[in-house]
Amino acid sequence: MRTRPPRRPDARIASHSTDNRAETAGRESFRSPRRSGGTTPRGTYWLYGLHPALAALANPERRIRQILTTEEGEAALRQRLGSSLPMQPQRADRARFEALCGRDAVHQGIAILTDILPPLAIEDAVERPGPLLLLDQVTDPRNVGAILRSAAAFGAAAVVVMDRNAPDETGALAKAASGALDVVPLVRVVNLARTLDLLKEQNFWVVGLDAGGGVLDGGTFGQRRAALVLGAEGDGLRRLTREHCDEIAGLAMPGDMESLNVSNAAAVALYEVTRRR
Repeated sequence: MRTRPPRRPDARIASHSTDNRAETAGRESFRSPRRSGGTTPRGTYWLYGLHPALAALANPERRIRQILTTEEGEAALRQRLGSSLPMQPQRADRARFEALCGRDAVHQGIAILTDILPPLAIEDAVERPGPLLLLDQVTDPRNVGAILRSAAAFGAAAVVVMDRNAPDETGALAKAASGALDVVPLVRVVNLARTLDLLKEQNFWVVGLDAGGGVLDGGTFGQRRAALVLGAEGDGLRRLTREHCDEIAGLAMPGDMESLNVSNAAAVALYEVTRRR
């Protein structure tokens, strides 16, 4: 993802070749189902690792169906939670953990079968304090998980993704988020451009994080809430997304690198817009 402001005034950023398709397809509303009267969760998955498990068990929105642990994994949970586990963990060996979580998963002897979290509407998300992060077709679950972790660290209200161009809620995403999935809502919207217009109506200042503009400066925001929009690595922000931003800005990077990984860029941008609070 290119986030460094261009060195020449005429530098241009290539836009995604399909920037209009997903945003203009159909006439659906941008609204996600609200928690009150929302849709039934689409399924269950195995969430694994100590920090994701602790956060899930502490989240009243979570529906826990089963807990699997090794002896060491159960001891780690009880050391943190005491006797407050919602059910008795079942023992599992390494082979079962590998079958459920994947051979390379760092499960730490803990896996929880859980429903996906109930959906949250964007209208409800903006009632939470803090800046918003919006992801324009960022599809790698590890990047989205890492962005959630930064969002939790800097007090973001929510991370907003596109419904059809974002990873599902999975164990890999939850592990990368290290518990932040149960702290910061992951909001799904159908139409990103309409969502940006909605945020403007709610007095957000919408900043597309990309080259082609000035330098991101949190000191210029005043009392306005920031909505930071980040694009996929390589492609960056699509043209239609850029057109619906109030401002396009890059990160101040005096070194020799031209760009950052999208999750690193999100962390730096969040620091910049929150450091003067």
